[in-house]
Amino acid sequence: MILHPQLKADCIELGQLSLCTVLLMPDAHYPWLILVPQRENIRDIYDLSDGDQQQLMRESCFVAKTLADMFDADKINVASLGNIVPQLHIHHIVRYHHDVSWPAPVWGAKPAKLYEAKSLDKRCQAIQKALKLT
Repeated sequence: MILHPQLKADCIELGQLSLCTVLLMPDAHYPWLILVPQRENIRDIYDLSDGDQQQLMRESCFVAKTLADMFDADKINVASLGNIVPQLHIHHIVRYHHDVSWPAPVWGAKPAKLYEAKSLDKRCQAIQKALKLT
């Protein structure tokens, strides 16, 4: 499966779950993962087979719960927009009552904050370990 060029340019690939590739959005304002089902020409969840829809829900809930536990989240935002990138991808964003965008959506609220290299490596490794990524 080919990752959309915008996702490839914007994100860091962390590994693979059963159905989805897991990407990190490198915005240090929020722990932010994106799941991309490994299926060609899929724009929306309903385009997936019934079995893949169920697997996506299992993986999404697993990722959301893991992030909530890891980062003591006040809320996990889960969204599938696809207005700019048509390839199906599901955002999982850790939110806090004190984050820079709260309570508004994260899109367009603030410019992304880059991770320092050491922090980025540490974040990637911790998430890969917690999600047992291959």
